Amino acid sequence: MGLPERESPVGKRVSLFVTCMVDMIYPNTGMSVVRLLEAAGVEVDFPMGQTCCGQPAFNSGYRDEARTVARQFLRAFANAEVIVIPSGSCAAMVRHEYPTLFSDEPEWHERAVRAASITWEFTEFMVEGLGLAELGLKLPTPRKYAVHDACHGLRILGLGKSGRVLLDAVENLDLVSLKDADVCCGFGGLFSVKMPAVSDAMLGEKIACIEACEADDIVTGDVSCLTQMNGGLSRRKSAKRVRHVADVLAEGLQETTDA
Repeated sequence: MGLPERESPVGKRVSLFVTCMVDMIYPNTGMSVVRLLEAAGVEVDFPMGQTCCGQPAFNSGYRDEARTVARQFLRAFANAEVIVIPSGSCAAMVRHEYPTLFSDEPEWHERAVRAASITWEFTEFMVEGLGLAELGLKLPTPRKYAVHDACHGLRILGLGKSGRVLLDAVENLDLVSLKDADVCCGFGGLFSVKMPAVSDAMLGEKIACIEACEADDIVTGDVSCLTQMNGGLSRRKSAKRVRHVADVLAEGLQETTDA
């Protein structure tokens, strides 16, 4: 099934789905997203009923449990005009899987299709939704970054350009290439738990590419991949780290605000 068509989100209020991992581990990333959206003139709200998109259960084959969680998402965002998510994998769950997940339940299927038709990953919302390729950002000091393409965002949503477009326009930021940038880091949600040896081998190859890269640090759009790669880098006592694209961009916004 293809992705549902979306209307232009310009001028509409954004409801932020911050995701489980951002909420529990990286709250500052959520704040970075809000600051960037508001700097772009977007009104942002945060539905307090949000929990999880249901992806962990869905990917494990527990479809009934996934539907239970997804229904709460649909209730929480029932009045949303636009949903923005700082995670390609969670955005892919809503955009690609929700309509199929509720294919046998007409009422919920209608809600799922509506949610899918107003959902955007953060960088694609900025670039493709709002048409903002240039945000007038400047990092405090010169830095080199390279992009790791998270699997779900790249392969399901077609994300590959928007993050790079935003980063490439930041003053004091030199965007360089990462070898095998589109190769999986080995996280894959519960894949890393069920097949740890394979996951670790994949991670090892990714870390080798990061270590060989001229970039100071790596940027990605999924905190799950970020967590996986930073764990590997930390265990190998590497000085390099992986950062969420919103945090890097917001750093440039702070410099602009203070100027």
